Amino acid sequence: MTKNVRVRFAPSPTGSLHIGGARTALFNLLFARHNGGTFILRIEDTDTERSKEESVAQIIRSMKWLGLDWDEGPDKGGDYGPYFQSQRLELYRKEAERLLEEGKAYYCYCTPEELASRREAMLKAGKAPRYEGICRDLSEEERKKYEAEGRKPVIRLKVPQEGKTIVEDIIRGTVVFENSVLDDFIIMKSNGMPTYNFACVVDDHAMGITHVIRAEEHLSNTPKQIQVYKALGYDIPEFAHVPMILAPDRSKLSKRHGATSVEEFRDQGYLPQAIINYLTLLGWSPPDGEEILSVEKAIKEFTLERVNKTAAIYDVKKLTWLNSHYLRELDLDYITSEAIPFLVKKGIISEEESRQRYEYIKKAVEISRDRAKTLDELADSIAFFLRDVNEYEEKGVRKHFAKENAAELLLKGAEALEELERFDKQQAEIAFRSLADAMGVKAAELIHPTRLAITGRTVGPGLFDIIELLGREETARRMRKAARWIKESKRALPQE
Repeated sequence: MTKNVRVRFAPSPTGSLHIGGARTALFNLLFARHNGGTFILRIEDTDTERSKEESVAQIIRSMKWLGLDWDEGPDKGGDYGPYFQSQRLELYRKEAERLLEEGKAYYCYCTPEELASRREAMLKAGKAPRYEGICRDLSEEERKKYEAEGRKPVIRLKVPQEGKTIVEDIIRGTVVFENSVLDDFIIMKSNGMPTYNFACVVDDHAMGITHVIRAEEHLSNTPKQIQVYKALGYDIPEFAHVPMILAPDRSKLSKRHGATSVEEFRDQGYLPQAIINYLTLLGWSPPDGEEILSVEKAIKEFTLERVNKTAAIYDVKKLTWLNSHYLRELDLDYITSEAIPFLVKKGIISEEESRQRYEYIKKAVEISRDRAKTLDELADSIAFFLRDVNEYEEKGVRKHFAKENAAELLLKGAEALEELERFDKQQAEIAFRSLADAMGVKAAELIHPTRLAITGRTVGPGLFDIIELLGREETARRMRKAARWIKESKRALPQE
């Protein structure tokens, strides 16, 4: 166990929390909990044009819904706040001033147009575009001339032009970057806002971060950040860059591959437990290779050394399989309360009805959840318990209602149920099988049209479980209604 571990998840609030971000947050949380450390949430909102308050709210909402509970950060506070970069600007300015005084950084007055023109010239000459240090050694006179022209300077870091910057990464091993490919990058913009690579380092140091666990796409930022650490005289934390998440075709994951944000999955009826289980296994595997994994077990076994170097492949089928497992196995009251908002949203019941009929809904969920893959599917599958059946599956109509004796079987079946002294699923089944024998037909010839009559569908939970829950009167009423529909149907019902 590593001592005094402090890790952070530091999203930019420019959109929703997506699957990749949630996985990064989860790995940070698992590592912190495994080592008895601290997990911090920091909002990197210095991009004033793209940062949105609604995105902050969405990120926090998604993390809470997933159960990714931070120890320090927004809503919690802590000794190292504030936890929004936009509230820490004075700290960045102070450290940038110190670098200027120590001769480790300088003001750059090049205009965007001048930089674009030089970039174009370098590309034409077949060179990799980089800032050539034009303003690195300006005289006081040159500086004053630019100031008089009203140019607003940025601050650039003086990066060594020779040698190498070495990143020791827990997952990727030793990664070497030639300093010749690093230019004197900007640390403070002309509007007084810090750049990502500067603010991130200042904050990680100020917040005592010991391990930086983040997505592989940030690996190219790491040599620049190491240069900032060195210039400021800070201790360098340990780095761990987790593999990318790719689509099944190994392309970059995007909207065209389906849902990618946590809230989209939530709205489609996925459970947070399934998403967390799935993300845990996305690029990491437990020693015993188990697929169904509790958070407690993941915390106990999580180490960065077991994180894969290769990209993880996003597989929504596996997530859906895990979701169906949790739908079956989690507490019945919990699944019922999670399914109710989907029933309300679909207009199947009202909020008021959901409270009044809670126990009934719970029984419907209990006998139906084994077949559903999502809460959305579950809501659809129990709709017939809560509202009348007004249409019947076409293939079922052709197969079961088209038979000559279908209406007669339904009417006699309804009578048999009404005559029962004790009404439950066992007695209903005995009555149906006795009736089938008496009429000289197979039980299936009565069971299939009955299912279609009372549910509108050809598949679902056990028929006699449905009959017991719907009740004697409602079942018989629906069977008679279907018999009438068969008789009155004007369209020819061809035999299958």
